[in-house]
Amino acid sequence: MTGLSSPIDLRGQVLRNRVMISPMCTYSCAADGLATDWHFVHYGRFALGGAGMVMLEATSVVPEGRHCYSDLGIWSDAHVPPLARIAGFIRSQGAVPAIQLQHAGRKGSARRPWHGGGPMSDEDLRDRDEAPWQTVGPSAVALRPDAPVPRELDEAGMDGIRQAFVDAARRAVDAGFGAVEVHAAHGYLLNQFLSPIANHRTDGWGGSLANRMRFPLSVVEAVRAAIPDDTALIVRVSAVDGVDEGWTLGESVMFARELRARGVDAIDCSSGGIGGAATMNRLARSPGFQVPFAEAIRREAGIATIAVGLILTPEQAERAVAGGRTDIVAIGREALANPNWPNAALTALGGSGDYDHWPPNVGWWLGRRADIIRGFEAEPDAALILAGTDPGPGA
Repeated sequence: MTGLSSPIDLRGQVLRNRVMISPMCTYSCAADGLATDWHFVHYGRFALGGAGMVMLEATSVVPEGRHCYSDLGIWSDAHVPPLARIAGFIRSQGAVPAIQLQHAGRKGSARRPWHGGGPMSDEDLRDRDEAPWQTVGPSAVALRPDAPVPRELDEAGMDGIRQAFVDAARRAVDAGFGAVEVHAAHGYLLNQFLSPIANHRTDGWGGSLANRMRFPLSVVEAVRAAIPDDTALIVRVSAVDGVDEGWTLGESVMFARELRARGVDAIDCSSGGIGGAATMNRLARSPGFQVPFAEAIRREAGIATIAVGLILTPEQAERAVAGGRTDIVAIGREALANPNWPNAALTALGGSGDYDHWPPNVGWWLGRRADIIRGFEAEPDAALILAGTDPGPGA
């Protein structure tokens, strides 16, 4: 057994290994936010690929909390049956189904990335019958100079959003998800409250670190109280904003300590996003560039962490887990390129070409293929004779 292949227990939700499929937006719903057969196949293949946990993409708790028009939603009971179908299949394949809950705040009302990613306008209504909407935020501060100014939330609005997270978490449990992740990263609403870049309030919800943490902590506390004790609760953070005068790693450690005290089981450690895309910051991007964030929060806050960001190879993932730098690695775009990355990684790390951990109707074939390849590598001339291509004496 390797570090990567060892199971981990998050509040009774046992991951068969330390690989999580990272939540990645697909922008593939209609206006109703309902999951479709496309989502069923998309997430089902990750479960077949051997991950310990498969987390669904950022799922909006209210329609006006969407980032893009086509985000997945969980703001009504109608969303539960198609999500339950996905969660049930993930569970049936041995993985823990998880879902990320989000409100985009001032980052909402945006075009899909392949439509330019900028703010929606009347052109979207004309060309795609998609109308922009009024965004909200902790302060009336636009995401960028070309973005609309959000409406500053009052306490009634904050109460409504908190309740929307609670209702969404209950629906997630009803749908069969074993873990719920609250999205407080990448410039989304809860991250906006945390960061002094977006939170310019002078009341009890802004200013000091304690005040800036107050609303996100109240959301997490309410979600924890609303879900069963055996449902794991994860929070994704941007460990740093990566911009001048932004959120810092030290603040993330203090936030993580407060989250742990409120029953959070793991911190999903990413970075950036307060001024736009998560990649829009000054951090040097190289393989595993965010692992140090997970390591610091794990060590200094005493809580399990998930490391994400350009984790490319099995050996790199193994070093992060076995070296005690993180508890779980989250694989994103590598899994898009190869949904079987977790199973392939465990086979590679095992060193013996073992396929027993693959689904048997796949592993059986791959194991036989491995035997043929090993035989060819040991006696290539014999393999040629068997194939009817014996070059003959003196060739």
